Amino acid sequence: MRFVIHQLTWLIGLSVALFFISTSVFAHGVDANTERFLLANQGVAIGIFLYIGAKHMVTGYDHLLFLVGVIFFLFRTKDVLLYVSLFTLGHSLTLLLGVLNNISVNPYLIDAIIGLSVVYKGFDNLGGFQRLLGFQPNTKMAVMIFGLFHGFGLATKLQKFHLPQADLWKNLLAFNVGVELGQFIALVFIVIALNFWRRSQRFYAFATATNTLLMTGGFVLFGFQMTGYLIKG
Repeated sequence: MRFVIHQLTWLIGLSVALFFISTSVFAHGVDANTERFLLANQGVAIGIFLYIGAKHMVTGYDHLLFLVGVIFFLFRTKDVLLYVSLFTLGHSLTLLLGVLNNISVNPYLIDAIIGLSVVYKGFDNLGGFQRLLGFQPNTKMAVMIFGLFHGFGLATKLQKFHLPQADLWKNLLAFNVGVELGQFIALVFIVIALNFWRRSQRFYAFATATNTLLMTGGFVLFGFQMTGYLIKG
């Protein structure tokens, strides 16, 4: 009974997360206070950009859902560190290069691709590639490539505020470090929750339902972003 309650809590939590996605997705993940600061900022603000980066990652449902999928079946710490490092490398590169070189990407389309990254990971965890398509993509390469898209998603959120170019790299570096800190904090809780869940003999029985919901969440993200693109893009 306790395990069933735990699973219901997990599913309800995901549903609640998707509800908040639906209400905030068109704002591209930037709250009003952060928006006011970014529009008004004219200089180096290391501490605030560090905080904004951490806050964005901790509240970034798309990034967190993808990370849950990435580490869902990773049982060794070194594997978790490897995959998370590849993801970090990917999104750090495009975040910094995208903003510093003013590489513009439509925010709705890039967020739609990020939604598809969640779909991919859920589908991969279900063994869909092997069962339906007869091949298995390189999972490490896929995580890094999707990390590049996630980084462009972060870059587009900053580019819309036309940050001052003077010492911009300092603020960007602080933002990126904040993202990594937020990612680390989120991962600690995710890993603890997964390790607790894996003690149950029914982990694999509910793994199918969970990854199916993960795919559903990705499709919801994709659908909202494509709707935004068609309406506002």
